Amino acid sequence: MSITRGLAAAEIERLMLRHPKGFDLALTRIRRLLAALGDPHLKLPPVIHVAGTNGKGSTVAFLRAILEAAGRSVHVHTSPHLVEWNERYRLGGSNGPGRFVDDAVLAEAIARTARANSDEPITVFEILTAAGFLLFSEHPADVALIEVGLGGRLDATNVIERPAVSVIASVSLDHQAYLGDTVEEIAAEKAGIIKSGCPVVIGQQNASAALDVLKAAALAAGGPTAVYGEDFFAFEERGRMVYQDETGLLDLPLPRLPGRHQIANAANAIAALRLARLGLDASAIEEGVAATTWPGRLQRITAGRLADLVPAGAELWLDGGHNPGAGLVIAETLAGLEDKVPRPLVLVAGMINTKDTVGFFSAFKGMARQVFTVPVHMSEAGVPPEALAEAVAQAGLAAEPCEDVASALRKVADGQWGERAPRILVCGSLYLAGEVLAESGLAPD
Repeated sequence: MSITRGLAAAEIERLMLRHPKGFDLALTRIRRLLAALGDPHLKLPPVIHVAGTNGKGSTVAFLRAILEAAGRSVHVHTSPHLVEWNERYRLGGSNGPGRFVDDAVLAEAIARTARANSDEPITVFEILTAAGFLLFSEHPADVALIEVGLGGRLDATNVIERPAVSVIASVSLDHQAYLGDTVEEIAAEKAGIIKSGCPVVIGQQNASAALDVLKAAALAAGGPTAVYGEDFFAFEERGRMVYQDETGLLDLPLPRLPGRHQIANAANAIAALRLARLGLDASAIEEGVAATTWPGRLQRITAGRLADLVPAGAELWLDGGHNPGAGLVIAETLAGLEDKVPRPLVLVAGMINTKDTVGFFSAFKGMARQVFTVPVHMSEAGVPPEALAEAVAQAGLAAEPCEDVASALRKVADGQWGERAPRILVCGSLYLAGEVLAESGLAPD
């Protein structure tokens, strides 16, 4: 999905030619590789390990912002990236916030990791994960935040033996080909990051069946556990966020990230930091919650070539959510915007062929006036716009295929939407979100 070709991207392209694409969930290969590298994953600062179908990236973003507001140095590993590969690795800074790893430093770490692997079978994601552990082990920091790539139990990040706390955000249906066909099966895979005797935070779960599985796994592990809705709570009151647990109340600003679901994600982060006993004061939590950003998640686009194409007075939004659970929270947030300032809603959407397209778009039935479908150029699994338009129609929405996002926005500009200019959401894929950010000159930093 990388838009430009730097040193790290060139190393990764070479890896992709040597190793098969796709997922092959197992831990044997990465454990062998890490042993060859001197077990860097055992030399990390305290680790907060985060899994979940939706919300894990936002939870990590809240964790980082709060920790950095407290003056802590924080390593961060997330995936996928939006524009550049080095977005996956943020090295903690000794003076101030961390920064994405330098391209040359990342390229060298990947090359070293590939040499240690020799010609043994492995996936590219496993090499990239091991390279991240290598980088983090060689640069001091106070905390490491590690986001699960896919699932949990057999994800390459799940070599962490004694996390300071494991966090499981919202679980719903996604990646069924790898994780199981039911929410219970998927929750069991996510619960695989829970370690015996280690603290666990279970975030807000919309599916009671998922919650039951996660609680049972935490109980069996025997570590301290905090469950959203039982041990900690969060809600909006009079334009503020209220967080509550056994120690009392925190009166906080609303998250900068839009959407009621971000209150729950912020609560996950606060509960995790408290359970990890990192000694943070309320002022750092307040500052961090207010400062958190997470690109490509209900992000307002106000500048760049694409923003220049929208009708005068229109709003342009971007979100990379791509499963039914994400569709529901995006639709809920847009409904809240509609209550404040009514506008006709138009979607510009691209998806890949492993996703539940009908399930995603069903959340917008009765809300979206029109959907313009576009290709996802940065993935070989992109659904052709014509086929995607047919799937959108099955969800009960009007759809029209377009050759790209710019063409779709021109069609929006030519449309008749009534008295108010439309609210436009580009959605359906993180790959597509990366394309939009790159074309808009808004690569994450």
